[in-house]
Amino acid sequence: MTVAASFEIEYLQYIGPDGKTVAELPEAFRDPKALLPLFKQMLFVRTFDNKSIKLQRTGKLGTYAASLGHEATHVGIGASMKPEDVFAPSYREYGAQFMRGVKPREVLLYWGGDERGNDFEGPRNDYPWCVPISTQCLMAAGAALSFKLRKQDRIAVACCGDGGSSKTDFYAALNSAGAFKSPLVLCVINNGWAISVPRHAQTGAETLAQKGIAGGLHCLQVDGNDLVAVLEAMRRATERARNGEGGSVIEFMTYRLHDHTTADDATRYRDDAEVKAGWEREPMTRLRTYLTEAGLWSEDEEKAWIEECGKRVDVEINAYLETPVQPVEAMFDHLYADMPADLLEQREQAIAREGRA
Repeated sequence: MTVAASFEIEYLQYIGPDGKTVAELPEAFRDPKALLPLFKQMLFVRTFDNKSIKLQRTGKLGTYAASLGHEATHVGIGASMKPEDVFAPSYREYGAQFMRGVKPREVLLYWGGDERGNDFEGPRNDYPWCVPISTQCLMAAGAALSFKLRKQDRIAVACCGDGGSSKTDFYAALNSAGAFKSPLVLCVINNGWAISVPRHAQTGAETLAQKGIAGGLHCLQVDGNDLVAVLEAMRRATERARNGEGGSVIEFMTYRLHDHTTADDATRYRDDAEVKAGWEREPMTRLRTYLTEAGLWSEDEEKAWIEECGKRVDVEINAYLETPVQPVEAMFDHLYADMPADLLEQREQAIAREGRA
């Protein structure tokens, strides 16, 4: 028999769930001190998440998509990009976006129903959140191709979920990046569930990483709860992209510890044993153990830092709550250069119903 092609998918893990190293750490991340500020950022993200969920439960925020359990993946992605790069997120990568300059108050504004929250003050070169899953992958592919054609030292990074990796947009993006050898990094955040559909029910692929092979991209699967593994995977992918070696698909294996959104009830489709197992693998515990055993962290330091995080998040919450609500006609604005007559009529009717005609 003649074999036309064969492949292997490398799996990266350096720090296990118990906080012990399972492989020699990459040279760039052997100093535990380098991980400390990123761990603190992960704690900030979790604090923000907890307070945002409480805001929603008390009617002060609309539907909210928690990032609980994704902190290592998100912060690792954000830490691996340069300011001039382009990021195309889905609607959950707050940890990465905070590191790129998006303000927590903007996140709250968006989930509070105000589209102005999706018009980030910075960075202006990043794409807004994209709720239709995986369409952002095509936007990132286009940006990456433009960087190549202009000979710019920039890359594009897009995030999607395991369900998103089954969309045609994802396949078109990786095919484009492979054909043109564009500097694109596609990050598939595999948390096991495409809302209520388990990973095994929406794809027959043995790994999601291998989907990139068909497009000619470099592929990796990573323990997405291991910050060091995330950082190393991103280091490899971004270096390849910047050196003109083409794009990558990275599958980050993590778990969604919260419901899909606050409008979801995950108990209807997954059992307690699975969630318990997810908590045993979660990213905060292992990195906390690792840093504590390295003498760089303590319970008192964590208590003080969480208190500080709470104060910072409260400032952002107050800024969100104090933002004046837009007038009703704002929903019609900025859609067309010249508004169609029927929408213009609806806009006038909306104003009249508020007694402001």
